[in-house]
Amino acid sequence: MSEFLKLAFELISKIIYNIVQCFMALFHLLFTGWGEYAVIFGTYFWGLSPVAKILALILAAVLIAIPILIVVLLVRHFILNVRLKADHEDNSTLYREIGRLNKQVLDLIDEKNKLLALKVNAMGGTERIPYMGASALTDDKLHTVANVTGGVPVTAEVGPNGEYVTPSADVNVENVGEGKHLGTVTIEKDDSTDTQQKNAVRFPKLSLVDQKYVDYLYPTYDESVTLQQFTEGYRLYAASQMKLYYTPEVVRRFVAGMAASKLLILEGISGTGKTSLPYSFSRYMANPATIVSVQPSYRDRTEILGYFNEFSKRFNETEFLRALYEATYRIDPTLIVLDEMNLARIEYYFAEMLSILEMPSHDEWVIDLVPTGWPKDPAHMFDGKLMVSDSIWFVGTANNDDSTFTITDKVYDRAIPIELNERANAFECDPYPPCNISNRHLQALFAQAKVDYPISEATIEKMNRLDLYLQTRFKLAFGNRIIKQMYDFIPVYVACGGTEIDGLDYIVARKVLKKFESLNVSFVRDEIKELIEYIDKTFGKTKMEDSRAYLLRIQNFY
Repeated sequence: MSEFLKLAFELISKIIYNIVQCFMALFHLLFTGWGEYAVIFGTYFWGLSPVAKILALILAAVLIAIPILIVVLLVRHFILNVRLKADHEDNSTLYREIGRLNKQVLDLIDEKNKLLALKVNAMGGTERIPYMGASALTDDKLHTVANVTGGVPVTAEVGPNGEYVTPSADVNVENVGEGKHLGTVTIEKDDSTDTQQKNAVRFPKLSLVDQKYVDYLYPTYDESVTLQQFTEGYRLYAASQMKLYYTPEVVRRFVAGMAASKLLILEGISGTGKTSLPYSFSRYMANPATIVSVQPSYRDRTEILGYFNEFSKRFNETEFLRALYEATYRIDPTLIVLDEMNLARIEYYFAEMLSILEMPSHDEWVIDLVPTGWPKDPAHMFDGKLMVSDSIWFVGTANNDDSTFTITDKVYDRAIPIELNERANAFECDPYPPCNISNRHLQALFAQAKVDYPISEATIEKMNRLDLYLQTRFKLAFGNRIIKQMYDFIPVYVACGGTEIDGLDYIVARKVLKKFESLNVSFVRDEIKELIEYIDKTFGKTKMEDSRAYLLRIQNFY
């Protein structure tokens, strides 16, 4: 046993000795060893070259800074721990006080709820309403007999302490003891809600539209105008009446875009007439456009359609909604301009309209505004729903700068983009009158253009070859939506005075090749050069100028 104790003593004492030696060595390193360090430094320093002396001074500064930094960190850590312990004690007291105050707040809220229930009962006369708890404070409207009981007559007993208990059978009022009684209260159905619905006008702006068109006299529409006359007439009207000048090419693209999509996006630098184009075009058709200035705060459909206010029982209508509704009365085309539409994310606030316009049947172009219909709702609304008229087009203007969002492929695929990057030359002409054209006649012109100017077999073959080339080399394809837009756009473009190849060129450049912007162009620069050569070989070097210019621009940009 003594041998074991001796072993343990020597082993433990050695460990303690080593620990003490470590602390002594550390203390010597940080504090008592500076004399030795100074002797070594002085022995070598005076014999060093000037450069070596500078390096020696830097080394000495670094070696001095390290222990000082360690000491500062240790002291700071110690002070922080002391403060945290002191704060912990203070926080414990604070937490207890907060808990006590929270309990008092809950008691006061409960007392307030009971007082509110008593006030409601007093307002109801003989009709008594059970205590509803916190919902009496948080609900949108005051509790009534009807919405508590569901409109069904019920019988409630008043207990000895004022509480309400549902009895198994009706009883008469009688004394049951000192200070105690039972009461029978029959609650009748409240028809105030039905009366409110009968008298309420939820859509005042839309109701004014109804009044406007009660005795409205529609003009005489020109049923003989052709598409080429229509487009050229607009240029003359804009120049003579509004001093706005556009090239025939831009006007052709705008009209053909109306045939291909209900959404057009006008892009380009500021000052080229993006907003003026749809505004003046609507004036030319004698139906002024509604211009909606998009705000950066737009997040959902309520920003453009409005919302129903449960408190006032009215719908907060917007000018966008009024224009949608008025279009149901109009026989001529209607334009709604979304000015600076990419200041907010289009796929957020305009998502519902994008989906509705994609529906194949016009009967499905319906917007749900409110859950149910009321008697005094606008005449062209049914069961709280509004039909989007086929005579309406949405025109968005867009700038590409740091203050705007990038327009996504989802939006571009559904729209017809039109670029306005340069102003047309001014010209003189005689005053030209507006053109009263009906939507029915304009749609008939679009349909007739597809019959008179179908895409030729040669152009379809070249288009298919280009599609195959893009799929093989770049994984890009002419989607079904783009193909449909081509068959709608190109014949109308030709009917307006353009050529088939130019119409195809514009759609390919703006709808297909634009997808290169989402690719890493720096890795396919050589392939783009080959694509330009392939387009020249397939369509001819003097054709497809838009596509060639676009490819050269993005190739040089990257």
